[in-house]
Amino acid sequence: MQLIAVSSEADQKRFINLPVSLYAKNEYWIRPLDKDIKAVFDPILNKTFNYGECQRWLLEDGGKAVGRIAAFVKSQAEATEPQEEISGGIGFFECIDDQEAANLLFDAAKNWIMEKGATYMDGPINFGRRDKWWGLLTKGFDQQPNYQCNYNFPYYKDLFERYGFKTYYEQYTFLKPVYEPLSPRLEEKAKKVASDSNYTFDHLRISDFDRYAREIIKVYNKAWVKHEGVNELSLEQGRAIMSQLKPVIDEEIIWLAYYKKEPVAIFVCIPEVNQILKHLNGKLDLFGKLKFLWFKRMSQKKKLLGMVFGVVPEHQGRGVDGAIIHAMAKVLFSTRKYETLEMSGIGDFNPKMILVVRQVGGRVNKIHTTYRYLFDPTQAFERMKAIR
Repeated sequence: MQLIAVSSEADQKRFINLPVSLYAKNEYWIRPLDKDIKAVFDPILNKTFNYGECQRWLLEDGGKAVGRIAAFVKSQAEATEPQEEISGGIGFFECIDDQEAANLLFDAAKNWIMEKGATYMDGPINFGRRDKWWGLLTKGFDQQPNYQCNYNFPYYKDLFERYGFKTYYEQYTFLKPVYEPLSPRLEEKAKKVASDSNYTFDHLRISDFDRYAREIIKVYNKAWVKHEGVNELSLEQGRAIMSQLKPVIDEEIIWLAYYKKEPVAIFVCIPEVNQILKHLNGKLDLFGKLKFLWFKRMSQKKKLLGMVFGVVPEHQGRGVDGAIIHAMAKVLFSTRKYETLEMSGIGDFNPKMILVVRQVGGRVNKIHTTYRYLFDPTQAFERMKAIR
């Protein structure tokens, strides 16, 4: 077997196409959009290159590609911690069921990352934000992946753990049938908040898109930036993300809570677009865009995907979490547009959020595990600390 550093356009194309043959007989895998994968490795489109770098490899056996991996390093220049630290990671790992092949890929990444000054590597992760391509699927192999979520074979878990990776944290995807009633505890929260006229709730209006985008970004930054691995969103970054979502936005499933007209909580959902993208074979060229519009119009929007949920610290513990869910649920019950809700990316380090989702009636249907590999075997391993 031979390792090849990805450099030419032909190599990049093989890197993107490798999973197509690997998952050819898998009924659940959905091919990601080629443009989404390319964007991760494009210094113009991916601003992570401003404070990091990456390298990719293909693994060949007899001239056939049998594996791939990407290695990342980045400083904490945009993180909340003041000290300069180099973090290492791997992602976009795909491999045949062969430990020797996997080890060659892991070794190449480890050696490159060590040379850059990092003391560990996490994986599989994204070279960018944690809301996409993050974690190894370790539960939910009999379900289709959501948009920009990793899907992999069950044997990948063994490939990682035999090499020496250890679980750093798990992220859960919760499933809830939309029309099941909410828990009595959540109903109590909603009633408590309803008794205070200072609280109001509203869903996004496309006609005033910029204002809602600013308010969502404001709440997100207050609610999430203190969490490990979560950086503050600039207004420019937030607008770009919201603009990307605009073609699939449903106004009635993006909600905000206000206290004295100031935004204090958000619940951002979108129709699960992989149910459309699975028909495009990874292509969003002109023909792909026409197909997208066709399937968007003709397909039934059965699945709802929870993207972001957050309450600003000063309003946590007041029942606002339950009240905003209750407000959206009333609309969903009346319109009956969707059948299921999936809330993804909820870490085991976030017990408060897990409690909220369980009160909604969600059950874990997928788990993505983020592993860590320490380069110094004498260093004590610790899992990610829980949010208090």
